[in-house]
Amino acid sequence: MSNSKLSPNSVAFIAMSVEYCHALENVLDFEKEEFVAKMLKLLPRIYMSATDIAENQFEENYYAESYLEEDCYDALRENIARLLAEDDIYLEVFMDDMKYSDTPLSSSISENLADIYQALYNLAAGVKDATNEAANEVIANCKADFETYWGQTLCNVLRALHSLRFNPDKINY
Repeated sequence: MSNSKLSPNSVAFIAMSVEYCHALENVLDFEKEEFVAKMLKLLPRIYMSATDIAENQFEENYYAESYLEEDCYDALRENIARLLAEDDIYLEVFMDDMKYSDTPLSSSISENLADIYQALYNLAAGVKDATNEAANEVIANCKADFETYWGQTLCNVLRALHSLRFNPDKINY
């Protein structure tokens, strides 16, 4: 790789990832409305930060290590679900299975946020003590996962959170 220096966009993406992880790790310190408002501020910024990372500046086929343990993921998801209570479940329209279903499909805000957390936690842990070149590879992998998976999850959960904040009677339809 010719340029291993972290770009300002990469640094911003890492910073947003750390802020998001911190917020979710402290979810029980929030009231429901405060948490929803925080997510509505963070998620669009994370989306923008992820899309600002330049394409094709990294090596392909980099193996990304997973740092988040399953019990930590489950505890985080359960804490979010506990805070959101009956507002955790929402109807999902952007699932691949939806086109084959005669009945509405539901999704979980807590699981969606935990899935995003997993990607961003692995990013933050992966770059923590890495060289710039290794950090760039971790960022590239996270960006690729954003494009194929958690970016859509972010958009879906953002819609549900928006509805919860501004149309609370319609979240579960």
